[in-house]
Amino acid sequence: MKIGELASAANCTTETIRYYEKEGLLLEAERSASNYRSYGSAHLERLRFIRNCRALDMTHDEIRALLTLMDGPLDGCGAVNTLLDEHIGHVEARIEELQQLKQQLSTLRQQCQTEQGLDACGILRGLAAMETTPTGKRHTHLG
Repeated sequence: MKIGELASAANCTTETIRYYEKEGLLLEAERSASNYRSYGSAHLERLRFIRNCRALDMTHDEIRALLTLMDGPLDGCGAVNTLLDEHIGHVEARIEELQQLKQQLSTLRQQCQTEQGLDACGILRGLAAMETTPTGKRHTHLG
């Protein structure tokens, strides 16, 4: 199948397919005589696997590790279990970060209970006075 057909079958865009190829997650397709990419059912299965992993918020490195395990010798699934356990830990950490974020936002929201002039807005004043982390970013496992 051509790239558009693969994209349609996997419910994604052709850009996504090209990106996964570039990232080394999806094996490059063979080229036809007219230089069109030609994909098979193995590409579709792998693309669906990658998209399912992304739906579970797995990073490309995590997906790459799972694909390497899948493509390797048929050993036990201990390494897969370990990887998933680590990912669960990342999700738990992210949930904690999101709970802290919600608390910060709720506290900020309480600073302005009635509509007033922007110069007296407690939310804007709170945002201006807030301290941030040295990098200004939250810590996540995304990558």
